[in-house]
Amino acid sequence: MIAKQFKNLDEQIEIFKCKGMQVKDEKFAKGVLLRENYFFLNGYRHLFLNSETDRTFKQGTTFEEMYSLFLFDRSIRNVLFKYLLVIENNLKSITSYQLSKKYGYRERDYLKAKNFTNAPERQAQLNDLLKKMKRQIRVNGSQHSATLHYVSNYGYIPLWILVKVLSFGIVSEMYSILKPEDQKDISSIYNIPYDEFMVYLPILANYRNLCAHEDILYENKTQKAIDDTIYHQLLKIPQEEGEYTQGKNDLFALIIIMKQMLQQEEFKNMTIEIDNIIETLNYNLNTIKVEDVLNRMGFPLNWKDLANIERSKDIDE
Repeated sequence: MIAKQFKNLDEQIEIFKCKGMQVKDEKFAKGVLLRENYFFLNGYRHLFLNSETDRTFKQGTTFEEMYSLFLFDRSIRNVLFKYLLVIENNLKSITSYQLSKKYGYRERDYLKAKNFTNAPERQAQLNDLLKKMKRQIRVNGSQHSATLHYVSNYGYIPLWILVKVLSFGIVSEMYSILKPEDQKDISSIYNIPYDEFMVYLPILANYRNLCAHEDILYENKTQKAIDDTIYHQLLKIPQEEGEYTQGKNDLFALIIIMKQMLQQEEFKNMTIEIDNIIETLNYNLNTIKVEDVLNRMGFPLNWKDLANIERSKDIDE
């Protein structure tokens, strides 16, 4: 394999121009490339290419247009990250409340292995997770203000404090090894079946990390698809061979999950923010259409209607 060689800003711009991109303001382009990184920006080229085999840019594609897609993705990430943090905090609060109520508030009580699944195939995972949580207690006991307060004054760290220093991923994994009755108690608060909830949590945790690290968001696909929901049906999402074509393992699937886990007003506010960002992108596009971007995201054209649909628990009632 031939090693990649360093390219200065002029050479980076020349690569774009050789592939058919118009760079109207090279000073502006150099500033963007210096701040944002050629590699990351180049990750947004795909919709502007003639085809997968013809890797040149569509006629009329400008640097500014591709940069607008880059900024669009950043703005969407920022909005979703904000509301994913709301979901993360809510989940930690609900989980710690339910488990503390049943198993006690001292770590020597709530971290007993008998409080979790007894499935033989999950014991290695259980032991590993308990070690991770105990390590967090040791590490944060003297470093985090809340944990330090409890250790210094009471000699223990209650679960509702511990969850503040646990990652979304660890809390998600903890849910997967709870006893089924505890899983149901937690998921029932959201009116989501516990087996679906178990699929949702890793997806939420992965997107939370993706947003935090500024990875490409809009065309991200998850490894596991979510189950069909009432929202797929009400939005009349098209099907192929009995399978919905949108909202399964794409960004719109995340939106459907968030619909079920945010409060109605929170979800409406998020929808408004996303719609404003889409409108800004639409104004800045010329070579491609905003519908091309929405399609890559898995968003149906009537995606905004989701905000006006009552949550599934209200539909069922």
